[in-house]
Amino acid sequence: MAVTTPFSPEVRERAVRMVVEGLDEYPSQWAAVVSIAARLGMTPEVLFSWVRQAERELARPAVVFEQHRQLKALQREIQELRRKNESLMRASGEFAMTV
Repeated sequence: MAVTTPFSPEVRERAVRMVVEGLDEYPSQWAAVVSIAARLGMTPEVLFSWVRQAERELARPAVVFEQHRQLKALQREIQELRRKNESLMRASGEFAMTV
């Protein structure tokens, strides 16, 4: 079951941006998260998890995701072609025995 949040994606984006842009004003990232979360009416843990997720997404370029998607598609295609090849080999063997 998916966890729903009362915050829209826009609020999430804004909150993360506020933390990232306000890091200079606080002694630590956690201090920034606590302060901004209080102002926005959310728990620091929620905002901190959003910040961590944003950091992970920035660390993995979109190219990696596209390459992963292409790799999976090619693997599925190879598997399908192998099944078809095996089926054709069986059919040709049966045909050769009847001739």
